[in-house]
Amino acid sequence: MATFIVRRLVLSIPLLFGITVVIFFLAHHLPGGPLAMYLNTASVTPEQLQHLTVQLGLDKPVYVQYAEWLARAVRGDLGHSFGDGRAVVEVIADRVPATLELMGAAFTLSVVLAFCIGILSAIRRDSLFDYVVTVLSYAGMSMPIFWLGILVIMEFGARLHWLPTAGMGTPGQPFSLADNLRHLVLPTCVLAAFTLAQESRYVRSSMLDVIGQDYIRTARAKGLAERAVVLKHALRNALIPVVTVLTLDAAYLLSGALVTETVFAWPGMGRLFYDSLREGNYPVVVGIAVMVSVLVVLLNIVADVLYAVLDPRIKYN
Repeated sequence: MATFIVRRLVLSIPLLFGITVVIFFLAHHLPGGPLAMYLNTASVTPEQLQHLTVQLGLDKPVYVQYAEWLARAVRGDLGHSFGDGRAVVEVIADRVPATLELMGAAFTLSVVLAFCIGILSAIRRDSLFDYVVTVLSYAGMSMPIFWLGILVIMEFGARLHWLPTAGMGTPGQPFSLADNLRHLVLPTCVLAAFTLAQESRYVRSSMLDVIGQDYIRTARAKGLAERAVVLKHALRNALIPVVTVLTLDAAYLLSGALVTETVFAWPGMGRLFYDSLREGNYPVVVGIAVMVSVLVVLLNIVADVLYAVLDPRIKYN
């Protein structure tokens, strides 16, 4: 297993190299270029722009700029933000706790509900519950996350006044766990809906493939309780194809977090990415995109390792 992990990590290096090339070159071709945020500032003179161009090395060929950026990036230096001059790593690190809080809550909620709904739909196939869940799942998969967020804000915030709709806490008030949890409810539910719909369908489909197998009928013939048959025998084997979806959803939640954090003014990485993209703060945009890419690649490796944990028949030699 250790050899397999090392081999996958080594093979991931060319992939990450290609990803950084694409991200870096696309960032340089954003409207207005890397200095877009300064072009819209009336107080910045052409002479100052020229000075910034030379100071930031933007007068060099793009491939030279990329080589210099890559040399710094492998040492953990992703450059400095155009906004406040701080290191990009420091700027992102300030937003990571908020994103982890939101993503952790949303991922936990979506996984728990997906397994409960998916298992019940499978063992009650073609029932009214199964039909209702199917309709709601397809509706959830086709619903834009920003539209759902706006509806939730209008209903539970503006009309009913049940829950706050912006930020992580009440402005001007000291931190309170209860207040933080109240602010967390709506964005968590909206972000969880982003993955819950498809995850529940995957769990249902995988369970249906398993519960019709001979060893499940044998377990029932032995007199085992239905709960033991479903949870101990069927669920473990049904987990193998679901692992890929769940593992990658942990990374794909970041794309949903970009919209959710923007709609709910949640001060996380998604909001930072949106603000940086709007302002033309390309070092931060590139830094976040690269970090997310690394996360996706690492989670793919984690999914492969979990295969062997869940199924002893899978061996990585």
